Amino acid sequence: MCGIFGVVGVEQAAELTYLGLYALQHRGQESAGIVSVDADGHASVRRDMGLVSEIFPPKVLRQLPGSIAIGHTRYSTTGSSVLANAQPAVVNYHHGALTLAHNGNLTNAQALRDDLVRKGSIFQSSSDSEVLIHLIARSEAREPEDQILDALERVEGAYTLLLSIGTTVYAIVDPRGFRPLVLGKLGDGWVLASETCALDIVGATRVRELEPGEWLKIEDGKVVDLPPLKARPHRRCVFELIYFSRPDSTVFGQSVDRVRRELGRQLAREQPAPGADCVFSVPDSSNAMALGYAEESGIALEHGLIRNHYVGRTFINPGQNSRTAKVRIKFNPVRDVIAGKRVVVVDDSIVRGTTSRSLMQMIRQAGAREVHMRVASHPITGPCLYGIDTPRHDELIAATHSVEEIRQHLGVDSLGYLSLEGMLTAAGSTERFCHACFSGDYPTEVPQDQHKSRSATGEHVTALID
Repeated sequence: MCGIFGVVGVEQAAELTYLGLYALQHRGQESAGIVSVDADGHASVRRDMGLVSEIFPPKVLRQLPGSIAIGHTRYSTTGSSVLANAQPAVVNYHHGALTLAHNGNLTNAQALRDDLVRKGSIFQSSSDSEVLIHLIARSEAREPEDQILDALERVEGAYTLLLSIGTTVYAIVDPRGFRPLVLGKLGDGWVLASETCALDIVGATRVRELEPGEWLKIEDGKVVDLPPLKARPHRRCVFELIYFSRPDSTVFGQSVDRVRRELGRQLAREQPAPGADCVFSVPDSSNAMALGYAEESGIALEHGLIRNHYVGRTFINPGQNSRTAKVRIKFNPVRDVIAGKRVVVVDDSIVRGTTSRSLMQMIRQAGAREVHMRVASHPITGPCLYGIDTPRHDELIAATHSVEEIRQHLGVDSLGYLSLEGMLTAAGSTERFCHACFSGDYPTEVPQDQHKSRSATGEHVTALID
């Protein structure tokens, strides 16, 4: 999962993009980058490993001039966590500097890459996003938009894209609409972002969310709608609403906070915990779910776990050892709330089970009399092929263990998941969402080899690397 942000037609665009990426830091913490473009079409780029606040001190932002900027925060789903795979990608192109920021995952990237290599292409990274650049460059079409279209007709999977060619910016959402992208207005300029919370931080006004298959260009200060991509059944990622997106965002036309509250209410209806003394969340993504559970059940809502906000999200941390070590650094139990109580602990999901097991042990050690875990999503039983880092079945505890076995592994008195139908109903639709990781119903062909390549790197481009 990644965060993308773009500014067009606003002075000091890089500084605004920095703020936008700051708001999208939850979508990726491995690397970040900004490419700015001046009035002559000259691009300046800064990419590095780490957090947005670390990569872009004021002196660096001053070296990114122009009224156009595209930014990206990344955690790896295809390609290793190295600087060569940091985005936005920027290359010299016969129509000017080409910049690309990608959120999603191309399911046929390896097959396309193998074919391109056989035909003489030389790759500088292991990211699937570079495949798009090669396809655009090799297109025999004459106009940039036709070259982009040629490339998109060959790829499959999830892609929400921001591209710039010279001083023209393109925004594209794949025909199934897996990942969100929203258009905003800021003065005489435009802003594009993965989530509305990033519009808020720069003071932009939301215009609309791009529909599946929609693509547009912004040129000479005007937004031009281009012919939509070939239609496919819509498959919005339900996990955006359950976990990834910020609760203050509006995603897929819905308030994330309101959806999560309804997930909690539905969970209380399906998986009650009679006799419990209090309910609390695993902060922060499940806060609203615990509130909904408390409202529906009548059980008192408490703050039983305190989160250290100087630690990143454990699920999107790339290494298992890092995830395990961060649990005790990230959470601390409130003993006066927990000791001697029968507690209900609400979480948004269980992926690998490592974080949950450590948390339940911590709550036991804080003196809980009983621990009842409630999960506001269906068991995750399959890998995501569209941009979430769950690549293999053997990493998913629910793929190889029954609910009872998971309960025993976690060491809780009871464990209850939300049903698939209840989860989708709470999210607003049983038809338009992708739920492949929960149900095994993949909307695209599943590649034979699901394992990711783990492995690398520019007249129109000035690189700023410390």
